[in-house]
Amino acid sequence: MAKKLGRPSSARQALFRDLVTDLIINERIETTEAKAKEVRRLAEKMITLAKRGDLHARRQVAAFVRKEQVDPHDEDSKQDAIQKLFDDIAPRYKERSGGYTRILKLGPRQGDSASMVYLELVQ
Repeated sequence: MAKKLGRPSSARQALFRDLVTDLIINERIETTEAKAKEVRRLAEKMITLAKRGDLHARRQVAAFVRKEQVDPHDEDSKQDAIQKLFDDIAPRYKERSGGYTRILKLGPRQGDSASMVYLELVQ
């Protein structure tokens, strides 16, 4: 069962969509441990769908991942997060059958002592 993280379901869904999209674009995000554990499930599911590579998988990913530019400062690059997932990330894990992400603990956050982690894609 997924954690609620003290948010209504629509806000929680938006948070997860944003974090998964950021993970795809940057390949590493810093977040709390609880959020990272939930986002990990969703990110691994998106990568598994992208490995399939068919049209239905692309539409399923597009329904979840936000269509954000990978490099908004470069006008020549039109690659978005979905294209990066299918063209760059999925082929990298072609031979791997799961475990595409890693959680690295950073220690407590200054303000509220929440356990902070890096969630990153395995190379």
